Amino acid sequence: MAIWDSITGHKQGQTDSFDSSAAPDATSFLSEVAIPDPSRLHPLAGLNQDTLDYLTLEDSALDELPGSRSVLPSRGWSDDLCYGAGTTYLAGLTIGGAWGLAEGLRKTPANAPPRIRLNGALNSITRRGPFLGNSAGVVAMVYNGFNSAIGYARGKHDATNSVIAGALSGAIFKSTRGVKPMMISGGIVAAIAGAWTVTRKTFF
Repeated sequence: MAIWDSITGHKQGQTDSFDSSAAPDATSFLSEVAIPDPSRLHPLAGLNQDTLDYLTLEDSALDELPGSRSVLPSRGWSDDLCYGAGTTYLAGLTIGGAWGLAEGLRKTPANAPPRIRLNGALNSITRRGPFLGNSAGVVAMVYNGFNSAIGYARGKHDATNSVIAGALSGAIFKSTRGVKPMMISGGIVAAIAGAWTVTRKTFF
């Protein structure tokens, strides 16, 4: 061991001692470490969330025609198409589903097993709901096209545009059935469009 002691400088009989009072404790070590704030790791950290507005459209991008402003911001015919066709399709799907449910329960015998009654109701719902929803969505798309075109041609949006667009879209929807179905369908859609216009102006 003499060779090893001469290399390391350790003298024979010398014992190593460790002064624990001179070593830093864990508290002082952790206090010097900069622990990041977890809230600063959020993607929106540093943004003033009080000034964020996710549903605001620029006023310059909104439709400026008289009568076009409502509770929903609209940038023109494309926004109206999304709102109108979507809500009309959902309304038609809901009404058709309720119609199919009532029809299925009425046609199924009351003393039939519950599984048979459920099957009959589901068959009627899937037959009436999509049919009425798709039909209403197509009429709404054609209506929006006519309503926007008439509005830009006249320079304003009012009840007259809605009634004319409703009559034309309803007539085109039943154009393959003859003149009488065209007149009936046009009258129904025109009445619905007029009622919706009055309701929107009154409540929205």
